[in-house]
Amino acid sequence: MSLVELGWNPYFENLLSSVDQKEHRVGRIISRHTNIYFIRTEDDEYQGEVSGRYYHSIRETGDFPVVGDWVLMSIMPGAEKAVIHDILPRKTRVSRNAAGTAGKREGKGLVREQVIAANIDTLFIVAGLDREYNLRRIERYLAMAYNSGATPVILLNKADLHADPEAFITDVSAIAFGVSVHAISAKNNQGLDSLRQHIHPGQTAAFMGSSGVGKSSIINCLLGYDRQRTTAISSSVNKGVHTTTHRELIPLGDGGIVLDNPGMRELTLWASDETVESLFQDIDTLAVHCRFNDCDHVSEPGCAVKQAIDDGELDLKRLLSYQKLRKEELFFQQRQTKSTDTIEKEKWRKIQMAYRQRHKSR
Repeated sequence: MSLVELGWNPYFENLLSSVDQKEHRVGRIISRHTNIYFIRTEDDEYQGEVSGRYYHSIRETGDFPVVGDWVLMSIMPGAEKAVIHDILPRKTRVSRNAAGTAGKREGKGLVREQVIAANIDTLFIVAGLDREYNLRRIERYLAMAYNSGATPVILLNKADLHADPEAFITDVSAIAFGVSVHAISAKNNQGLDSLRQHIHPGQTAAFMGSSGVGKSSIINCLLGYDRQRTTAISSSVNKGVHTTTHRELIPLGDGGIVLDNPGMRELTLWASDETVESLFQDIDTLAVHCRFNDCDHVSEPGCAVKQAIDDGELDLKRLLSYQKLRKEELFFQQRQTKSTDTIEKEKWRKIQMAYRQRHKSR
């Protein structure tokens, strides 16, 4: 398999020419199990771990290699194992606040970024048209996509459950400005041609969504066989449960590479001001006409946003979602940046712990 088939393109070629490659080879992380990385090169696949030097140079959890990263590596003699010495700068990074830390503090009031995947070109947001259908959840995934730098595409799976799935496309398009929205059915192979037009040779597409929305079933359809095996679907809740427990890059036979992801129980925002503004363009447009520039759209007089709700032009749930995500965004921004002193202390603490462990084992 060539590097191009793995997603290599001129962007990474230019990066590679600007770094000191020495004797290192280039590979892409296709899967990860705890601290073991499975790396694919153009001629073989290796199990790899990060080098000690690289490990101690890492300052944030988000700097650890993830699935999708392009790495500089060396092969251990006589073994199908590799050592990761560095990663190439990421073109895109799909992140969230680390699961289990929502509303909690890490260290001195800080939260952790969890990079889910790197170098994703297209981010498919998959929602099921069953009891799990939720516009507010789609908004959260859109925020993740906007913040990542990848191009979002929304897939409304299980369209076979409805006589008129176009109504759902209209609803979702109203909150996803300029984003392609498609109603599909992995069960009946319905609408998959519209999906394929977003997957191109040499590019990587990731599927994100809650557990049971059909991500693995969609990938099965694209592959033409059941690589991602799914369990039975309960007729009482119309919810499929798949066995995906880790992220994995899967090459498609006709070009392109896809990433399946486990369902996310917790999706807490990791985003910037620009991300929320992009997601809620309708509210930002209305806010220009508010009497006060710092209007919070709660109880201020002359609020154009509240007036739009009274006039039936804006859904109250949409405003509440905006206010909730804005609050989260401000909360996490206050805790994202660590001081240089704190970073250096953590770095030296790790070095000292490793030193003590080495001497204990002697």
